[in-house]
Amino acid sequence: MSSRCKWCILVSAAFAAAAGFCAFAKDIEYVTMHTVPAGLQSFDINGPVPNCGRWKETMLKTRDPAAYRLYINARKLWRSKIEWQLTRQEALSILHDVPAAANQGDWGARALMAYFYRSGLGPLEKNHVLDPDADKSVEILRMAVAAGQAWAYYDLGVAHEHGYGGAAQDQQIAWAYYRKAAELGSPEAQMTLASAYLKAERRDASAAMVMCAYRQGHGPAAYKLGIRAEILKNFAEALAYHHAGTKFGSKSSAVALRILFDIKEWSSRDKSEQVALQEAEILPDSERERRYDQISDALDLNPDLKLTRLDRVLPLPPSELPEWTSVQDAIEPEPDGRPAY
Repeated sequence: MSSRCKWCILVSAAFAAAAGFCAFAKDIEYVTMHTVPAGLQSFDINGPVPNCGRWKETMLKTRDPAAYRLYINARKLWRSKIEWQLTRQEALSILHDVPAAANQGDWGARALMAYFYRSGLGPLEKNHVLDPDADKSVEILRMAVAAGQAWAYYDLGVAHEHGYGGAAQDQQIAWAYYRKAAELGSPEAQMTLASAYLKAERRDASAAMVMCAYRQGHGPAAYKLGIRAEILKNFAEALAYHHAGTKFGSKSSAVALRILFDIKEWSSRDKSEQVALQEAEILPDSERERRYDQISDALDLNPDLKLTRLDRVLPLPPSELPEWTSVQDAIEPEPDGRPAY
């Protein structure tokens, strides 16, 4: 065999070895990307229901007042209008202050920046100031996961479910993150697991997860419990859950209450339902309807509102209604002292 042929064989062998190594490396990379990370446990729809924690227990007990004030004022500005109504200057101000607070260590600001990087800021050409950047969003989530924060485990699960920001699209990994997030107290994760259990007809497990979220003041959980009570014609219970949901900031709960007191809706119900409503002391009430309507409009604009003073201005029947100035009367006042999560 000529030296030329030998050289060709050696080169071919080298190329084949390199190609094999590349394929092997890609296989290793794929397996690594699609392996449930250490510290997480796969979610088994038929397995034991995970313990549910409280998300505040994963957060720092206090936060820097200056960073918090910078963040909260920017967030209030962002929530003060529908986003397309923001001026460019307002959007730039938000984009200046939220990262500044994040750089000072405020986790609320970091979470909001993760959202901005996922969705962008400013939907119109006149106020667009930030393009979406999924990689930066996931970078913040991974930092928060390393700090053990429940919200980040849930959001990183969403990233894996849909496959963005460098997070491999993998349902098993996504649900492992959801499971861990629920254990740490993410209400969103607890509601996600509740939906999965319901589809699997594990109704007790589903109800347990919904109650975990409700006990943390989660508006969607309160609304779900209220609707379930309405279906069962337990209107007193529905009233209590929807009232709590409105306190928690659920627009849907406020709308449900508006409907319960609306005279047209009330009159259109069958006689048995009307009797059940009367027994729960739920009667047509135009003033209650008007107040819940105003509250639902306010929550549509700003779901951050916590209406902890709702009982003072809109107590449940048969209590008489006190004077009403505006929704502002029901809003939680600014906390005194050092802010906390």
